[in-house]
Amino acid sequence: MWIFAIGQLGWSTLSGIISAWLVTFYLPTQSDIEGGALQYIKPGLIIGGFLTILGLITALSRVFDAVTDPLIASLSDRSKNKRGRRIPFMQYAAIPLAVVTVLLFCAPVETISGWNVAWISIFIVLFYLFMTMYCTPYNALISEFGKTQEDRMFISTAISLTYFAGTLLAYTPFVFAGMLRESVGFAWSYRICFIVLAVIAAVCMMLPTFLLKEKDFVDAVPSESNMFRSLAATFKNKDFRTFALSDIMYWVGLTLFQTGLPFFVKVSMNIDESFTMYFLGGMTVLSAAFYPVVSGLVRKFGKKKLTITGFLGLALAYMIATLIGILGTKENTGLLGIGTIPGVVFGVLICVIAAFPMALLGIIPQSIVADVAEAEGITTGEKREGMFFAARTFAMKFGQSLAMLLFTSLAIIGSTTQNAQSNDITASTLGMTIVGAVAVAFCIVGAVILFFYNEKKIMKTIAKEQSNSPESNVEQQLATENAEQAPEEAANAAQIAGSDEENS
Repeated sequence: MWIFAIGQLGWSTLSGIISAWLVTFYLPTQSDIEGGALQYIKPGLIIGGFLTILGLITALSRVFDAVTDPLIASLSDRSKNKRGRRIPFMQYAAIPLAVVTVLLFCAPVETISGWNVAWISIFIVLFYLFMTMYCTPYNALISEFGKTQEDRMFISTAISLTYFAGTLLAYTPFVFAGMLRESVGFAWSYRICFIVLAVIAAVCMMLPTFLLKEKDFVDAVPSESNMFRSLAATFKNKDFRTFALSDIMYWVGLTLFQTGLPFFVKVSMNIDESFTMYFLGGMTVLSAAFYPVVSGLVRKFGKKKLTITGFLGLALAYMIATLIGILGTKENTGLLGIGTIPGVVFGVLICVIAAFPMALLGIIPQSIVADVAEAEGITTGEKREGMFFAARTFAMKFGQSLAMLLFTSLAIIGSTTQNAQSNDITASTLGMTIVGAVAVAFCIVGAVILFFYNEKKIMKTIAKEQSNSPESNVEQQLATENAEQAPEEAANAAQIAGSDEENS
């Protein structure tokens, strides 16, 4: 299970690079430009007056994803490869995904150019294609490797730990790029960091494909449904539709915060950007400290209640981030100009509040998808885990893309450097305040939607099947035989004891 979790360390590092750096690299702040950052694409709300070029590119890549997610899932579910239905896809996708991630940040023209727009458009599409090829089969193995609820919770916990570790790795350029900047320049200081991270990620993604033999753990019959029939059957499941819509809200809220964290630090708090990594690292370590108790809480309260709790806790943390821009800090007056508390204090408070919700939302949702997929398989007799997790992967990427679209449009509201004659762009205190408020709203909506998820029905279906399983029947038979043999053994023992006494 831990070998399996290493794969998530790899792809979450690459995903974290896109979430944390795509906007930061291609829409640099004014201070970054003064420090040597180049502008590769035209910034500003130039598409209809409310979209940036980067936001539009990211949004259009979802159209392509809408096809590839169910296509890869269907191919994986129907695969008859001798090595298994999932591992071969993962192996073919790992290295291309790492290479494309680096190339995405290597725009060819070192000034604003349409060629750079084309370059980013092509490689963002390739990034999501190879991400789908790896993640959809990978996530499908969660329910196939996890034969019991305990196993699934363990796997979900392990991959959640590696997910946050990968995200933390993705933020390390905030520290190391500064060390390289004087010798290699602004852009290459980051590209070198991305290359190192991509190599680490590729190794991590490849390890499970070589060290795990899927056929030793999984004996599943390939699905016979075509892509369209399988996709329609997946979304016909009411409980899955409810979860998926709630999950989109989670990914929008999470990505708004992850993408905006450097800007909250630099703009709202007005402190050095290196604190971004310290805050994220502290939150990750504290969140990991809560992991051991999550499984026990699930057994006591159920997954649905705890996930809703996670949504509301995350909303509270984002509310603190919103208040930074309103009240101000010691370093930045804010909108009201009454701030006296150092920005670092706000950052620590956000990390402490967000740690427990991050633990809940990092572990439980994957397990919920596995539950729904298993219940569907029990009901229909067809194993389509790949399609269920493809839909979850799509929800993740759709939420991330929507968040980037919103962030690039909202963060610059109120910016004094954004005008028709200027190519300069920077996030403003007002813009970041709006971003925080929007993240709060998405988390609250996600919690409300999840109220309609019927957890009792799903778990009842799984429990009924497990009680009728051959393993369960064998255990019951052994228990019955032991109970029947007990009186007979006692009588034999008494008879032997009587004979011994008589002989004596």
